[in-house]
Amino acid sequence: MKRIVLGVQYDGMPWRGWQTQPSGGTVQDTLETALKKFAVTDIATTCAGRTDAGVHAIEQVVHFDTDLSRDMFSWVRGVNAFLPPSISVRWACEVPNDDRHPAGQGFHARFSAMARTYYYAIYNHPVRSPLLAGKAGWVFRPLDVERMRAAARYLIGTHDFSAFRAAECQAKSPVKTMQEINIARHNDVIICSLTANAFLHHMVRNIVGSLIVVGNGNQEPGWIKDILESRDRSRAAPTFMPDGLYLAKIAYDAKWALPQEAISFFPYGK
Repeated sequence: MKRIVLGVQYDGMPWRGWQTQPSGGTVQDTLETALKKFAVTDIATTCAGRTDAGVHAIEQVVHFDTDLSRDMFSWVRGVNAFLPPSISVRWACEVPNDDRHPAGQGFHARFSAMARTYYYAIYNHPVRSPLLAGKAGWVFRPLDVERMRAAARYLIGTHDFSAFRAAECQAKSPVKTMQEINIARHNDVIICSLTANAFLHHMVRNIVGSLIVVGNGNQEPGWIKDILESRDRSRAAPTFMPDGLYLAKIAYDAKWALPQEAISFFPYGK
């Protein structure tokens, strides 16, 4: 059996998230249906990180096993022929497959990942923009990016992120390592970029919601430190809308030689 890896990009607005559901309507369901039509056999996929309804992906990474022999570009063109405009396979490659070590010697989209980067786009303007509906979270009060950056610094490092964890989160441990947070303004759009070894359910949206409370002056930057140390979800801001959240990048060891793209398509700048 060959192990094939795909780079998948999607607009999350029409979908009920990544993970398959009995009623369908998810990115995984749609991708696996397209794979079946192209390969004329059932193909099950595994992704690097599940996304919720309305959340987008600049580069989701997916693997599957097959005994079919196809050129890699045939997987791209062939599967895309059966996908709707909101989902696209951007690249494909074959990687070593060792079923005895699914998280070790053989490549695994989830377990081989070294880090994940998410973007959150905030449209900061007194009036909402219909052109950004579903693509950016809207905040009408002015936000101070410097205050948000000062607050974000408290989150860098290895911490228990229970205060930013959804109640339904299934992660075994709330301890994660936040490697980097960058916040930049591009005219009326603010981009929050967060990189960690892994994220809890709703962690990015909960963090962004709390940074917004600091940015609009309702709390001081040190409030984020107090929330983090409390490990109490009720003390943080409400979960912010999914509209502006993008799974941007999954980092892997260079030994896998994945043809990952630079983040060249992002309408708000990097």
